[in-house]
Amino acid sequence: MAIVAAVVGTVLIAVVLWEAFETIVLPRRVTRRISLTRLFYRCTWRPWLALGRAVASGRRLETLLSFFGPLSLLLLLSLWAVGLIVGYALLYWSCGTGPKIPGVDAGFFDGLYLSGTTLFTLGLGDVVPHTSIARGLAVLEAGMGLAFLALVIGYLPALNQSFARREVSISLLDARAGSPPSAAEMLRRHGSEHGLAALQQLLRDWELWSSELLESHLSYPVLAYFRSQHDNQSWLAALTAILDTCALVMVGLEGACERQAELTFAMARHAVADLSLVFLTAPREPRHNRLPPNALAELRVLLEATGLRLREGEEADEKLRTLRHMYEPYIFSLARYLNIAVPPWIPAAGRKDNWQASAWERSPGKTRGKAQNVAAEEEGGEHF
Repeated sequence: MAIVAAVVGTVLIAVVLWEAFETIVLPRRVTRRISLTRLFYRCTWRPWLALGRAVASGRRLETLLSFFGPLSLLLLLSLWAVGLIVGYALLYWSCGTGPKIPGVDAGFFDGLYLSGTTLFTLGLGDVVPHTSIARGLAVLEAGMGLAFLALVIGYLPALNQSFARREVSISLLDARAGSPPSAAEMLRRHGSEHGLAALQQLLRDWELWSSELLESHLSYPVLAYFRSQHDNQSWLAALTAILDTCALVMVGLEGACERQAELTFAMARHAVADLSLVFLTAPREPRHNRLPPNALAELRVLLEATGLRLREGEEADEKLRTLRHMYEPYIFSLARYLNIAVPPWIPAAGRKDNWQASAWERSPGKTRGKAQNVAAEEEGGEHF
């Protein structure tokens, strides 16, 4: 039994360390299909999503889903710590941890207690190893505990920085493409005299953003579960709007930057295709056509009203269908898995951007109440 416990403990420690190395340290995508970290997220995300759909909808559902990313990360780190504690406890038990009471051998749970206090460097000393091998394991585990803490301290800020950089560009897209972003609105707002030059710069910036998204989300896939600040914004919706816009420019938009659109399209499509591999979401055709012929005709009319003319004809329509087929199946598959809404090609009429709307404007009664509270505080009184 001692030999079996030593083998199981060694394997458990090795698996936890390798998973932590691949998740935190290794700066590239894990290509093997069997990964405990990937299995953990697939086994926890689906029940969380099902629970959220059962108890909430709309904005409350989005709020509930936004908790998953941070909570799952904390749970994953806790599981790694538990795995290390149990693994070392098995090793201590296999070689003897030392007596708590003279003449009484320590059991497995005493080894578990010793492992926990050693990994977290408590050093209480009420259960101590008495063999040379056990003492060496205690020193190794204490060093591993410090390294584990250092990795966690360095990992969380890196995640927050990557998330913040991603969200900055998404927020900037609000005034340029609407909320949620759409290709028609993005082109319409760049139909002024110098708008196409601004559009070229915008597509160049989003080529870089797509590249950063690919690298950060391949290295840290948990970022895909982190939701944006607004319910009608997301990294997948922004990526879809950029791909839609590039597809229209590539089909033929007079005076537009076709070469830059091709570069941005290639990078954005690369990102969405590789991320579908990370989450094992096979591309699937959408149930409903996002841009049926009548909507495409409406889009052409909308663009012509702003001075932009989209090339017409069967050849242009076929090219647009081909371009859409290159990314829409991946987009819909990821959107279905992550429960993210895919933005339309044409925005809904009368919809305000996020920067135009405010909670103060939506709830006049609550606004007056808050204003009265502020006035009462300024006067030095209290408002109940």
